[in-house]
Amino acid sequence: MKTFLISATVAVALAGMAAQAQASDALANAVQASVELRDGSTLHIFKDGKMAKEDAFGRAVYLKRGEVLTAKDGRQITAVGNEVARLERLLKDGHTG
Repeated sequence: MKTFLISATVAVALAGMAAQAQASDALANAVQASVELRDGSTLHIFKDGKMAKEDAFGRAVYLKRGEVLTAKDGRQITAVGNEVARLERLLKDGHTG
């Protein structure tokens, strides 16, 4: 009986870890590329070409239409779309498991 309880506990713990790993990949699976910006934020470019911006604290922030962003390497990127809600959902999926 003791062996069964230990096995069940280990199985539940491993299942929980696997669910968290899958949830944290939600953002990585949804974006085509993530570009680090000069101000410490990150620009996420989704597979459909639309973009969303994550600030340095990991929060989805408003992105003005046509806003020109500067990447860490100096590239200038013009914003397309403002997918705040989409990014917010993906960020929450990554933290709630």
